[in-house]
Amino acid sequence: MNAFGFKLSPSSAINLDKADRSKFDELCSIEPDAVRCMACGSCSATCPASGFSGMSVRKVLLCLQRGKEEEAFKMMSACMLCGKCTMVCPRGINTRHLILSVSRIYNKEEKK
Repeated sequence: MNAFGFKLSPSSAINLDKADRSKFDELCSIEPDAVRCMACGSCSATCPASGFSGMSVRKVLLCLQRGKEEEAFKMMSACMLCGKCTMVCPRGINTRHLILSVSRIYNKEEKK
């Protein structure tokens, strides 16, 4: 319904109590550094793929925490594994290894 030229959109709120965090929990069991991420955005700021694809390790982790696996896996596929995000991470997280672990989970899921 249009009112004054505006259209109402459905809510994009996520009920975190009902979100499927199984992939994030699986990632945390493989790669404990996933929990250490404080979502500062340093990785996004240095990522060359971020400018044209929206790739961000921070966003991938947040999507997995919120149960949006498909969005996370699609975003992660743009990663070039250059390692710039690893060099600037204030927590010293090996983000390249983290991305490879997410990729392993996704590939295992695809084979099912």
